[in-house]
Amino acid sequence: MNINVIIGMMIPFVGTTLGAGCVFLLRGAMPEKLQKAMLGFASGVMIAASVWSLLIPSMNMCESMGKLSFVPAAIGFLLGIAFLLVMDKAIPHLHLDSDVPEGPKSSLGKSTMLMLAVTLHNVPEGAAVGIVLAGSIATAKESGTLITLASALALSIGIAIQNFPEGAIISLPLKEELGKKKAFIYGMLSGIVEPVAALVAVLLAAFVDPILPYMLSFAAGAMLYVVVEELIPESSEGKHSNIATVGFAIGFVLMMALDVALG
Repeated sequence: MNINVIIGMMIPFVGTTLGAGCVFLLRGAMPEKLQKAMLGFASGVMIAASVWSLLIPSMNMCESMGKLSFVPAAIGFLLGIAFLLVMDKAIPHLHLDSDVPEGPKSSLGKSTMLMLAVTLHNVPEGAAVGIVLAGSIATAKESGTLITLASALALSIGIAIQNFPEGAIISLPLKEELGKKKAFIYGMLSGIVEPVAALVAVLLAAFVDPILPYMLSFAAGAMLYVVVEELIPESSEGKHSNIATVGFAIGFVLMMALDVALG
């Protein structure tokens, strides 16, 4: 495993850590308008990444199937949705701005369940980064151009950018309850699952290269589940939903530009 792959796996975690560091810079809670903009931005980044970095490469890898090249992408996508649906029901967690836990009944504390909710977001993001990095390795071995290292790093950077607000959004509400240092640590640790998931995906893809198109679309389905189930409803609820829409547009265009320009 070369240094570029390791860097690519760690970049999203750095984004989460920097976002968690906002507990030392902001005195109070995050302003509602800023939170809406960040949620919308994260949604835009994740949707663009799912399309350009995951679904399109998945279908391109199956060009030999002709008109049926969409089948692996469709199967993987639906499995990714199903996986997150099961995880959503099986793991107790608590979303921001909600006092009602989801999943099975649990005696876990609020802070722990907030972290579990963010972990559910981060697993598919980390897996997506790992799978695309694995795809860039496979492409390099075959001297192809389906997934380049630059496009893989573009996805890592895009996920890191959307992780910055996510780290801030998870840490700031915990500041009053836990203090700045513990809130920062909780926010930072919420992102540690991403490089772990990325490493697992890289190792798995190395042994089962033929299922790479399915893995790419699986990650896309899991990420889009998070967007549709949680990010968009949270960003459009109540006032200032138009700010979230603007944030979505900026995030989508930025991720699209990163993938095309660096790919």
